[in-house]
Amino acid sequence: METVAITTPLGVARLEGDENGIASISILNGEEQTSTIIPEVLEDAVYQLQEYFEGKRSSFSLPLNPSGTDFQQRVWKALRDIPYGKTVSYLDLSKTLGDVKAIRAVAAANGKNPLWIVIPCHRVIGSDGSLTGYAGGLHRKKWLLDHESPVKQQSLF
Repeated sequence: METVAITTPLGVARLEGDENGIASISILNGEEQTSTIIPEVLEDAVYQLQEYFEGKRSSFSLPLNPSGTDFQQRVWKALRDIPYGKTVSYLDLSKTLGDVKAIRAVAAANGKNPLWIVIPCHRVIGSDGSLTGYAGGLHRKKWLLDHESPVKQQSLF
């Protein structure tokens, strides 16, 4: 498994993958060193993430190879269907998967998403529109949703 650490507007991200695809993209909370060399199998992922942060990309075309249960894989597949700039609630996601009673399991699978941004778990919000439950921190979730919003909020200060 190859790894690389890159700088993003939200901190240092670590990407892991091999010839079978990208296995993990995570945001790091510490003072991590960025990589000076990008492994060939991760070059496209690094490039596409850079384009995303520059506002030039709204979807990803990468081979993905996340590790998870069958249920987690179903949830992560459903997350990839949420359009750029849109949000859904955990309840909506549960309904999409065919079991409204599975809302807690869906939320738990969402929280175990190993592919930050590429599988857009940040697009899932509470039924009341609140920003709930984000492993990377709610400030990052807000930043990502603002970044993807078609309407850019102007600051008064």
